Amino acid sequence: MVNDFDLTGRVCVVTGAGRGIGRGMAEGLARHGATVVLSGRTRATLEEAAAAIGEKAIVVTADVSKEADVLALRDAVLEQCGKIDVLVNNAGVNAIFKGIERTSLREWQDIIDVNLTGVFLCCKHIGGAIGEGGSIINVSSVAGHGGLPRSTPYCASKGGVEMFTKALALDWAKRNVRVNTLAPGWVDTDLTHGLLEHDVHGKRLLDRTPLGRFAKPLDMAGGVVFLASHASAFMTGQSLVIDGGWGAE
Repeated sequence: MVNDFDLTGRVCVVTGAGRGIGRGMAEGLARHGATVVLSGRTRATLEEAAAAIGEKAIVVTADVSKEADVLALRDAVLEQCGKIDVLVNNAGVNAIFKGIERTSLREWQDIIDVNLTGVFLCCKHIGGAIGEGGSIINVSSVAGHGGLPRSTPYCASKGGVEMFTKALALDWAKRNVRVNTLAPGWVDTDLTHGLLEHDVHGKRLLDRTPLGRFAKPLDMAGGVVFLASHASAFMTGQSLVIDGGWGAE
């Protein structure tokens, strides 16, 4: 029987892979047979993640907001692996939770540079090297589907990722390269743990989540495996929302 979720022989590049959602996704892809290229800015966390995954993991450092880094990442993957089949654009920075009146241009630009421009650069240079039948998964957020208070730069960046993905899916359908987003809800990671544990804000977010818990990074692994694999071969330009029911209300 054919296993449509089998990724054996596939080369998957995951940005922001050193911890949190990116690491969970990389582990899921490797468990299904893929060779995973772990990329991010901090080598130490990438090496730690690679050690946990084992021989299927390769580490290449890069800052996705810098075009030279993205080009070097692409070239390193092609040199070491010979091809690229899947790109997971996960690298991102969190919301700063400030009203727009107190948000500086620099703070706006820092979020846009990584969350949106980084997706553009990686799709252009790394996605452009993906062969027929490949897949690009841009990690968005529930904030790309609805507004969050005091989060205008973050919501703008994730909403931009959603529409960028739809447009690119139309352009690259003729190449048979699929482009989709995966939109997580509230995931308990090092970056969000303080907020989610807060007596007031954390409780409010938990009460709003019908499944009654926050996601763990590995809760995103099944979704990224689906989007990377033949199981989603007729899916492009769509958003897979994994939010514990957050958006159902």
